[in-house]
Amino acid sequence: MDAFEHGRSTARTLVFVGDSITDAGRREDLEHLGFGYVRLIAEHFAAHEPQAKVLNTGIGGNRVPDLVARFGPDCLDLAPDVVTVYVGVNDTWRRFDSDDPTSVEDFEAGYRYLLDQLSGARPGVPVLLILPFVTDIDEEKACYHEDLDPKVARIRALAREFGHPVVDTEHLLERAYAAGHTPATIAEDGVHPTIAGHRLLADAWLEAFATVDPRR
Repeated sequence: MDAFEHGRSTARTLVFVGDSITDAGRREDLEHLGFGYVRLIAEHFAAHEPQAKVLNTGIGGNRVPDLVARFGPDCLDLAPDVVTVYVGVNDTWRRFDSDDPTSVEDFEAGYRYLLDQLSGARPGVPVLLILPFVTDIDEEKACYHEDLDPKVARIRALAREFGHPVVDTEHLLERAYAAGHTPATIAEDGVHPTIAGHRLLADAWLEAFATVDPRR
C-alpha cells in the first residue's frame, strides 16, 4: 500500500538530489542534512510533520550526467514519497571555467531520463524541479545566462510535459530584488546561496510543495 493511503500518521520520505547547493556540506553534518535549504525544510517538517524523513543526496559539482549515473541508489532505491531535483548550474559553469560544455540537447535528454525513471519507479509521487540560477554579481556571471537560460527553458517544458511543479527561482529573484536584495546578498559568488539565499529557496520550495502536497 502506498504511503499516502495510510493517512497523515504514516511517515513519508523526502529525497533531495542535486549538486553543491543541495549538498551544502552534508558530509560534514552529523545529521547529513547540510547547512542549506534542505536543512531549513527538514526543520519545517520536524515541527509540522515529525514522522517525516528528509534525505539529502546532493553532491557538489554534479551535473545532469552525474545524477543519471547515481539516480538509482541515491534516489529511487530510497523509496521516496516526495522527490526534489535541483541540477543544472554546473552544466553551464563547466563551459566557462573548464571549457567543458553541455549542449542543451544532451541536458534535456539526461533530465528527461531522470523524470522517466521517476514515472516508472515512483508513479504518482510529487516531484519538484528547482530551476538553476545565477545572480549577476559581475559581467562574467551575467554572461552565464546565454548558456543557462535555454536549459532552464527546457526544464520548464519538461515540467509542463510531466505535470511537475517548478520551484521558480527566476520569480524568487525578482521578488528578492524588489524587496531590496542585491545579487551578492542572495549568492555571493553568483551561484552558491548565502544564508538568506537558502532561506528564500526553502520558502519557495514550501510554497511550491503546498500546491501538490496530498496531505493538505
